Amino acid sequence: MRKFVSLEDADFPKVLSYFDELDLNKKDLIMQAGNLCSHTYFVMEGCLHMYFTSKKGTERTVQFALEGWWLTDFLAHHNRTNTDFNMQAVENTKVLSITYGKQEQLYREFPILERYFRIIHQIGYGASLHKMKHLYDLSKEDIYLQFTEHFPEFAQRVPQYLIASFLGLTPEYVSEIRAKKRS
Repeated sequence: MRKFVSLEDADFPKVLSYFDELDLNKKDLIMQAGNLCSHTYFVMEGCLHMYFTSKKGTERTVQFALEGWWLTDFLAHHNRTNTDFNMQAVENTKVLSITYGKQEQLYREFPILERYFRIIHQIGYGASLHKMKHLYDLSKEDIYLQFTEHFPEFAQRVPQYLIASFLGLTPEYVSEIRAKKRS
């Protein structure tokens, strides 16, 4: 939080009191399509991915979150409606969870945190725009190569099939690119 806003050391215990800590095992679901989206999650350790299942039954990853990242279906959370997405732990993961109501209380007690969340949402939205640009502008191979170059931590930790899903590629095609790159 200090990266974007000024918050006193003495305020952190009070801020943290608004959150619940959850320990997740690999593959645990913490958000399920069709259910109310009532929480936002901050990744302390581990990795989450958010995905939907297409009409053809294929899982399509739309977002990842590593340590220090926030993740939820922000539109459904804001509207307090059901989500179209699932969220799952990619590895053993520890998160902080906050409900919509507690987050609103947090903003009232610490108004500076509204600025913090506005900044992180702007950054996230900007990153989504760049992803869309790359999907339209680059070849499939370049999409993969650029992703692994800019986000090497994902390439090291996230299974290949999830990266393929996120980039709109097949796992087989990603294997071909990786084999070509090695030779």
